Amino acid sequence: MPDTPASDTPTPPPSKLSTLTIRSFPLSRLTTGAKLFLILSAALLPLAIIAVFATLQTTRLADAESRARLRIAATESARAIAIELVGDMTALRVAVQALGSDAADAPSCARAQGVFAQQASAGARFAITDRRGRLLCGVPLPSATPADSDAPIAAAIVPDQGVVLSIAEARSDITARAFFPEDFLRRLGRPSSRANTFSSVLLLDDQQLELEPVPGDGILRRMESLRTELGIGGLVLATAVSSAPITSSLVIAMMLPLLMWVAAAGIAWFVVDRLLLRPLRQLRASVAAYTPGEVIDSHATSLPAQEIRELGETFRTISQTVATHEAGLEEGLRRQTKLTREVHHRVKNNLQVIASLIAFHARSARSADATAAYASIQRRVDALAVVHRHHFAELEEHRGLNMRTMIGELASNIRATASERSQAVGITLDVDAFLVNQDVAVAVAFLVTEIVELAGGCDGAAQIKVSLKPADVPERAVLRVVSRALVDGDTLRDLATHRYGRVMEGLSRQLRSKLHHDPLAGAYEIAIAVLGRD
Repeated sequence: MPDTPASDTPTPPPSKLSTLTIRSFPLSRLTTGAKLFLILSAALLPLAIIAVFATLQTTRLADAESRARLRIAATESARAIAIELVGDMTALRVAVQALGSDAADAPSCARAQGVFAQQASAGARFAITDRRGRLLCGVPLPSATPADSDAPIAAAIVPDQGVVLSIAEARSDITARAFFPEDFLRRLGRPSSRANTFSSVLLLDDQQLELEPVPGDGILRRMESLRTELGIGGLVLATAVSSAPITSSLVIAMMLPLLMWVAAAGIAWFVVDRLLLRPLRQLRASVAAYTPGEVIDSHATSLPAQEIRELGETFRTISQTVATHEAGLEEGLRRQTKLTREVHHRVKNNLQVIASLIAFHARSARSADATAAYASIQRRVDALAVVHRHHFAELEEHRGLNMRTMIGELASNIRATASERSQAVGITLDVDAFLVNQDVAVAVAFLVTEIVELAGGCDGAAQIKVSLKPADVPERAVLRVVSRALVDGDTLRDLATHRYGRVMEGLSRQLRSKLHHDPLAGAYEIAIAVLGRD
């Protein structure tokens, strides 16, 4: 099948896993302890809510039971008061009608007094008067007068005393009023069952007469109230009964599920944090602070989980193994360093012996050419000795060979070993303190020696300037040797062709750069690799 172009391949929709990862990224920023606390809280919260709702439902059932008891008590109380008041006022109505026909009807008055005889001990009394206010029957009553009403019986409340009811005979203008004291009405309205705190108040418009007060009214007390019409002069009996109060036990019962929810989440987080997370953090800190050669302290105690203690012991064992291995490597390195120093010391001594032998043979040479040849060889051995001595010092500091000090010492050795024909050769240095490795230093030392030898061979009084300056390319420097003796001429071409040219070309290849010669200015220059500045 032919390959489908990449541009025609439909882009697959993002997977659900990647979407979930992106959406849950803020949660990933939380610590494990915080994640655990949130997860446990979310898991236990429904149980706490169910427990709270169960407590509230129990409270509602208790309130419903209180309302049922209130209806029974209110109906009983209102019926008892209404029956008594209606019966008394009916007797008064009969007496009013009889006295309306005959104001001197003593039997009718006596019958009314007989009806009120039983209530007289409680303070109930009545009075029947004519249009002029003359008392026909009964005793004087409080001054409260019921308001005019179209109802058969009018009512008025005497504050803190009782209730006054009145009926009138329109044909004879005779009025009968009855006074029922507060204590009398309280006894009438008291229900037979008083398991709960019961209160009752007679209401008439904006007036009220408290029959059964509610003791100890508090901010947490809850009441169920009910209003019942008595059907007498607009009187209303308002009754109330205490429902299940908001007590400390109820508050604790409602708050306990929430407290248990918080406690369960907190205890679970505390246990996991102390058994798992905190030991892991301590172990991580110990591993993060670990340096080779030390032994990791795993903080193993009896509190963390067994697996974490075993993990800590594993890290401790590994660190002990690494420490032992590091100690062996360090000991081997010390032995190798001592051996390397011994080798360098012997190489240096051997180079000094070779230089001494060359000098000894030079002094016993029978011709000037042989002496010059020995001196040339000795200068090259000295160049190699200078590089080796500086390299041995570099091994102690691990920085690189300083070209300024090395070329300065090399120039001093060249002047010291110059032949009689080259005694007037002068060397001027302008070398920056660049650092190079040993391979570059050896090649540069031999190259400078060869160029100085070439200049001295062309002119015994040559003045030579050696410079080392930064190049245009980073980590490179330009070595430049300038002298009038190096200006193009027959002697220079002959020496360069038959004696010095091949060596200089080989050294430039070792430096991996091209050696340039300016025949007009009399200069050789080459770019060398450097490690930096001292």
